[in-house]
Amino acid sequence: MTMSSHLQELRRKHQSLSERVEREQRHPGTDALQIADLKKKKLRLKEEIERLGQP
Repeated sequence: MTMSSHLQELRRKHQSLSERVEREQRHPGTDALQIADLKKKKLRLKEEIERLGQP
C-alpha cells in the first residue's frame, strides 16, 4: 500500500466516523459515552492523517 492510498483510506475512515457521529447525535437515546468514543477514534485518525501528511 502506498502512502497516498494509506492516507486516502484514513481520510475515508475519518469521514465515515464523522457521518456516524452526526447520525448518533440526532438520536436522543444514544449513549453519550458511545459518542465520546467515536469522537476519540475520529480525533486519532485526524492526528494520524496530519502526522503522515507532514513532509
